[in-house]
Amino acid sequence: MTSEAAGAAERARSHAPADPHRIKLYWLLKLHWGAIVGQIAAVLVLPQWLGISLPVGRMFLLIFAQAATITTLDAWSRQAPRVREETIAALMVFDAAAVTGMLLLAGGYANPFSMLYVVNVALAAVMLRPRWAWILGGISLFSFGSLFFFGGAGGHHIALPDVDHEQLLVLHMRGMWVALALSAGFIVYIVQRVTRELQEREAELAAARSLGARREKITSLATLAAGAAHELSTPLSVIAVVTRELQRSLASSPEAQDDLALIKQQLARCQDILQHMAAHAGENAGEPFVPVQLSAWAEAALDGLPGRARVTVLSDVDLSAHSVRGPAKALARALRSLLKNALQASPEDAQVELAFQVIRGEVRAEVLDRGSGIPPEILARIGEPFFTTKVPGEGMGLGLFLTRALAEQLGGGLDVESDPGKGTTARLRLPAALAITTGAAA
Repeated sequence: MTSEAAGAAERARSHAPADPHRIKLYWLLKLHWGAIVGQIAAVLVLPQWLGISLPVGRMFLLIFAQAATITTLDAWSRQAPRVREETIAALMVFDAAAVTGMLLLAGGYANPFSMLYVVNVALAAVMLRPRWAWILGGISLFSFGSLFFFGGAGGHHIALPDVDHEQLLVLHMRGMWVALALSAGFIVYIVQRVTRELQEREAELAAARSLGARREKITSLATLAAGAAHELSTPLSVIAVVTRELQRSLASSPEAQDDLALIKQQLARCQDILQHMAAHAGENAGEPFVPVQLSAWAEAALDGLPGRARVTVLSDVDLSAHSVRGPAKALARALRSLLKNALQASPEDAQVELAFQVIRGEVRAEVLDRGSGIPPEILARIGEPFFTTKVPGEGMGLGLFLTRALAEQLGGGLDVESDPGKGTTARLRLPAALAITTGAAA
């Protein structure tokens, strides 16, 4: 496995299983900062708006304790090698205690914002294992129940303005509506963000695994090619010698000459296949990574290509002023493979376009053919090793597979888009190397 693939796999391993808990903690901490801002606003605004009296000093002291705890936990989480589920559970227990303290200072069980306990229970059910979720649910119930006891034993009762019972009920219901809105907003926002982050991490992990699997296939292919070349070269050479001898011995038999010519043709094909596998499947062993000008890249890919005159090179940038970095021969083979596919798919009198773009530090080499396009069911399998729709003798189904593997090794990718009846576009994406001086060697 190459260093790039190994790095991708290592990044994937670093995200699992520790990262899910780190993601959850990160968003919980963000939720806490939002809650702290909301508490400060409520303590400053509600007494003036409702004409009530609150122990502002003690409430700000509790808010400060929450802020200090969250700041410390945030700093710790950035340095900790691993965030455990128990840390998240402990934070939620602290939340229940903080909510209980704030409610005790602001009316006790009669405060409609006691609904905020539901936020804790809902988040615990989503983020933690069932055992912890049940424990947090029990702690929240106990905390709310304690308001009935402590509310009458030293709790702070809010001195409400002189209003009748109906007005008081309306005020309470409005408070419940606000509490419900805040609770629903917190739950939906945090759950959606955490779910999205976890899905992205799973996608990264799946991509790293897929890349590793493709690299393993290429390694296996290289081993197979080396073994096949070693084992088959001798018998194929013997058959070739015998075929030449038979051609001389049976010079007077046209039918035998035709059969022997066919044998020689198939022998040459076998030898070409072995050379192709050995050349393309060896992961460019020993070939150095060098800057390659786009102009030199295009020229190397077109050099000796049958049907080169049918390829039109387009670009809105100076190809000599931009480059990619990688094994020069492998890059040329990859682009040549795309061009060869496009030429084979297009009518004999149709042009094939090779277009270069440089967009936000990425080089895009697009090959557009004029063929009949690719059906969706076949397009889904494009790039699988040894999968081909070509007639026997035109390809083994390795070109796109190896081209994609090389692009991913270099930090890019290969996209294939097709519109049946209109043609196919193969887009090879690679990171742009640093700008080079025109005329520099590739």
